[in-house]
Amino acid sequence: MTSREYKRLEGTARETLDRYLTEYPVKLGQLAKELGVFIKVSSMSTGVSGQIMREGGHYTIRVNRHEARERQRFTIAHELAHFFLHRTVIDSSPDGIKDNVLYRSGEPERIEFEANRLAADIVMPMPLVEKVLQEEFNGVVTERTIESLAARFQVSKAAMEIRLSTFAEA
Repeated sequence: MTSREYKRLEGTARETLDRYLTEYPVKLGQLAKELGVFIKVSSMSTGVSGQIMREGGHYTIRVNRHEARERQRFTIAHELAHFFLHRTVIDSSPDGIKDNVLYRSGEPERIEFEANRLAADIVMPMPLVEKVLQEEFNGVVTERTIESLAARFQVSKAAMEIRLSTFAEA
């Protein structure tokens, strides 16, 4: 099941995103590049995972270099979700949106929840997760299944566990 945030996307944004959700791991760097969004891995304050801001004529995502690669991937997806959903919020602040390790930015909680849901759709597209789960694990979720899927999608085990619990509820 995909999020309502994904379903809200239309036109070019949806078409561009859909082209990247057909194979795993999703190529977040290429997606960002096609959208005209720059990604910089930076030293950031302790507790800050990422930031998206407008710089000149483009958007830049900064990701904390001190976090695990899987965490960085989810952060990039989260910031891309802000790009898709909350550009007016990004544009209204000189610092854009800066997210701490709990993906809280000081903006209303609603926009962080929206970004998290769309980020999960971006980095762990449910049709792909479901396909691998059915074809290779007969739809059975075990610790090994979670670990294997997390490695394939290059996300944390915790993120995949949450994704699969959502699938199990559907």
